[in-house]
Amino acid sequence: MSDTTTLISALATAPGVVVPLIREVPPEILKRRPSVGKWSAYEHAIHLSQSDAAFRERLDLILSTHEPIIKTIENSADDEAGAMLEVDLDASLDRYVRERRSLVERLKKLSPDEWQKTAVHEAFDHYSVFIMFRHVLNHEMLHAYRIEELLLKNDWE
Repeated sequence: MSDTTTLISALATAPGVVVPLIREVPPEILKRRPSVGKWSAYEHAIHLSQSDAAFRERLDLILSTHEPIIKTIENSADDEAGAMLEVDLDASLDRYVRERRSLVERLKKLSPDEWQKTAVHEAFDHYSVFIMFRHVLNHEMLHAYRIEELLLKNDWE
């Protein structure tokens, strides 16, 4: 994937994959963790619903700073301990869809030069606006895959 039109289209349609997928997970396993320290389908969905805000902030930083430095995003100890299980899923998914729509509209307005603007990322060899949003999509599909794994899991103990 190397063109912005394809990337924007994929980002725009991702909630149409994630939301129905999480809705398909039966209530009895929705919040069930597959093992200690591994997230439930519910937590994966909540995590995705919270992700766009951080990347909007990164976009602002990259576009407004001469040599921006991007820090790695770490999950909080509270989230790892199960705090996301207390977050309202319906409200989170509504926010996810709404914020993604807004983000996509913003991305459509970026110039070719803005898409190629770079930053120094503490964990990656090179980083640009394009790479960042390709990363968002890949990250999102990884979590969607984890949700589907849990949905289809047949060996719950």
